[in-house]
Amino acid sequence: MQEKIDQVIEVLQQAVRGYSPVCFANSLGAEDMVLTDIIAKLPLPNPLPQAGEGANDTLRESLHSIEMFSLDTGRLPQPTYDLIQEVGERYSVPLKVYFPDSDAVERYVAQNGVNGFYGSVDARKSCCFVRKVEPLRRALRGKKAWVTGLRRDQAVTRGSLEVSAYDADFGLQKFNPLLEWSNKDVWAYIRQNNVPYNKLHDQFYPSLGCAPCTRSITPGEDIRAGRWWWENPEDKECGLHVAKPTLLKRA
Repeated sequence: MQEKIDQVIEVLQQAVRGYSPVCFANSLGAEDMVLTDIIAKLPLPNPLPQAGEGANDTLRESLHSIEMFSLDTGRLPQPTYDLIQEVGERYSVPLKVYFPDSDAVERYVAQNGVNGFYGSVDARKSCCFVRKVEPLRRALRGKKAWVTGLRRDQAVTRGSLEVSAYDADFGLQKFNPLLEWSNKDVWAYIRQNNVPYNKLHDQFYPSLGCAPCTRSITPGEDIRAGRWWWENPEDKECGLHVAKPTLLKRA
């Protein structure tokens, strides 16, 4: 476990050294709570090669000020709001919350209905764009890199992800420090470090999103089976994490 943690810290240091300012998109799922805890406990970085004290001070300051944000879609389950409050009270790293544009939400509801996302994949993705993608674009504005808690074995749509790659959709470098972690690794860290987590996980919700688009799963189901369960697995992304391997470049 310590080796895995050290590798995560190394990725975060790489992000800060090469791409500051850096932000962390915290979805408040189990993986992102691991990253929240690690970022809050980040050790001082190793000195930069051929860098003076002033440069190292700058790196130290940057590493301890990775901006952390979350997206409030307006339809999150209550336990997620409870966790937002708990994160704010426990950790010194501020959690900034971004909201969707109210006019855009009103237009979507007027055109599709309050639950229109059940009607088709296009309608659902339009809802995700209004409530997630547009606020994310605002959150990433002015940043050179963003960090996520994505893991490779979460979904078939994430098999081509890399630990570090250029995100052509948002125009900045993207880091996935937990990419090779297993679900078992994530929960081992949470238990060992007494990390707060969304209590819906105790009710068989391994993957969390908006309340009307998330359900519990039964033993043996895929961990993403509870997300947009009426759609095919290859469609189960909201637009925040769209892999385009031909456009990616290594850091």
